[in-house]
Amino acid sequence: MVTTLSCSACGNEYAAGANEPWRCECGHPLDFSEQPLPDGPAPEFRDIDTRDGLWAFEEFLPVRRVATLGEGFTPLVDADGWNAQFKLDCVFPSGSFKDRGATTTLSRAAELGVETVLEDSSGNAGAAIAQYAARAGIDAEIYVPADAKASKLTAIECAGATPVRIEGSRQDVTDACIEAVENGDGWYASHAWNPSFFSGTMTFALELAAQRDWNVPDAVVTPLGHGTLFLGAYRGFRALLDAGWTDSMPRLLGVQAAGVSPIADGLHAAGENEGDGRSGDGRADERNDVADGIQITRPARRDQIADAIHATEGDAIALDAGSTEAALEKLHRTGFYVEPTSAVAAAGLTAYRDRGILADDADVVVPLTGSGLKA
Repeated sequence: MVTTLSCSACGNEYAAGANEPWRCECGHPLDFSEQPLPDGPAPEFRDIDTRDGLWAFEEFLPVRRVATLGEGFTPLVDADGWNAQFKLDCVFPSGSFKDRGATTTLSRAAELGVETVLEDSSGNAGAAIAQYAARAGIDAEIYVPADAKASKLTAIECAGATPVRIEGSRQDVTDACIEAVENGDGWYASHAWNPSFFSGTMTFALELAAQRDWNVPDAVVTPLGHGTLFLGAYRGFRALLDAGWTDSMPRLLGVQAAGVSPIADGLHAAGENEGDGRSGDGRADERNDVADGIQITRPARRDQIADAIHATEGDAIALDAGSTEAALEKLHRTGFYVEPTSAVAAAGLTAYRDRGILADDADVVVPLTGSGLKA
């Protein structure tokens, strides 16, 4: 069981437990102080019990399996017409990749004896936390925007969780949830702040490498909001390299929604490359509201995301609604029924190739992150 949490920004350490802080005194996120690694060489794929789902990689996880629905080992398929492979994280129990983090987060909450968890989410993370809280027998309150999609609210309510509707911006939702956490109303099961969540999303990389006989791709293109999948992938590929199971790291390429693109704007001069769909000033008429699930103005782990981009010679770009809609239509026509935000990564694959950042023959994997049934 985890004993210590640490801050990568200032070096502070805290004892882990039910009363642990949800962030460092300096305001930055906390992480588990150590990353467990397995002894010995990588197994043959046939020797991995994929019926355990992502928990087949328990040796890499600092959390004991408690709340599980058999999640993980999502299909990895060749994508005709895209010259890439798609990993279908849209087929998880709750319909999105967020189940990777929800199973580890609620498993840890159960291990700590938590009675109520709180989360703020525009939809997918809230639905995943609610579903796994139900599996763990833990009460959940999910803070959501007042205009959250009915389909996602239904998923939260059907799991027995309580949606708490907050008027205002997405940041107002987070602020209200944090106030409740600090008032002692529950344990913060945040997909952006809680280190347990990233222990789950790192299994994306572990599964992907195993499915490719421990050969990693040249690049992985992901949606990028709070960076839960982007950072999870980085940590997973890093752990594989440290364990000696792989011998390289893929480039990590993020895709943000134009108009709400703080990572991309921080890497590139605002307004650079006219007509590319990148937004520097966040004007409302430039916002990519198709990819509403990644409209995060203040990513909790912005510095860590930037470090992962630098370490992998990666990048982040912002794309407009038109390119996202075009990618969504093409995905649907080729048999991949995903929700709109999921299409931004496929649009990014095209954009990175068009800009010469990815060669046409580069070996690329793109996660499809959410089911079209959610829309």
